[in-house]
Amino acid sequence: MAEIIGFVGMSHSPFATMLPPKSTGEPGGRFLADADRVRRAVDRLAPDAVVVIGPDHFHGNFYDVMPPFVLGVEDVEAFGDFDSRSGPLPVAGALAWSVRDSLAEAGFDLSLSYSLTVDHGLVQTYDMVTARCPLVPLVVNTAAPPLPSLDRCLALGRALGAAVRSSAEPARVLLVASGGLSHWLPSNDPRDPSVAGERREALIHGRADVAAFAAAREPRVRAMGGDPDARVNQEWDQWFLDRLVADDPAAVATLGHRGLEENAGTGGHEVRCWLIGHAAAGLPLQWTSYEPVPEWITGMGIGTTFAVD
Repeated sequence: MAEIIGFVGMSHSPFATMLPPKSTGEPGGRFLADADRVRRAVDRLAPDAVVVIGPDHFHGNFYDVMPPFVLGVEDVEAFGDFDSRSGPLPVAGALAWSVRDSLAEAGFDLSLSYSLTVDHGLVQTYDMVTARCPLVPLVVNTAAPPLPSLDRCLALGRALGAAVRSSAEPARVLLVASGGLSHWLPSNDPRDPSVAGERREALIHGRADVAAFAAAREPRVRAMGGDPDARVNQEWDQWFLDRLVADDPAAVATLGHRGLEENAGTGGHEVRCWLIGHAAAGLPLQWTSYEPVPEWITGMGIGTTFAVD
């Protein structure tokens, strides 16, 4: 039987790779130093496989077909956006299929991919935590409204934990969630009047030429970096981490979609990934780290259910 040995939640940002600090005293330096501490702790845990829960930023999914959840079971390719790595990733196929079957029995009919594209939203955290273990990738729609409800994410997390534990694979499994914390991004909703013209068409039909879509989008995102006055809600970010330390993710779910967005911004919807992973582990956070990095337009948080030296 498989065993869940812990959970790691970690923020990601394109600017962690595009604007890396030269020292721990520069913006993002403390976050990266603590991420390295987590990696060393994970090395000591020695997982056999990782389930990585993360979002997509319109590199694998578009509005021609927009699934709320996608599970990769065979080939997984890193897109390589924002200076993150590109190329194939190792997949724990037997565990992935076991998880899929158990989730289906529990009433979660996730979309299935034999050829999944993942971007920095999943790859960056996977690389920071452990780039050596085969992974089971679970992509959560956190960027393309309408989004899965927070309560549904908690329910999926509980079912995911049961699915991993019931797997016949003799694996020590680490759960990893990538996303958040607070950050404010332009709307991606085709129903929004501000999303019009070529940009709206690209969000719907970008799959026809993903490279061209990414090439047009990346300069706009890069231009957002480096602003020390970019909006980050430090108070809410700490409140969120404290709720998971207290093993009270329901308090976050109670906010609902609108309350979450008001407090954490449109990018804050990525904490759905944390809620899924935390519920799957069924354990409170034991260790947290937080650095507001407006230059990266994000509150950069980390949380683990195990000790970090």
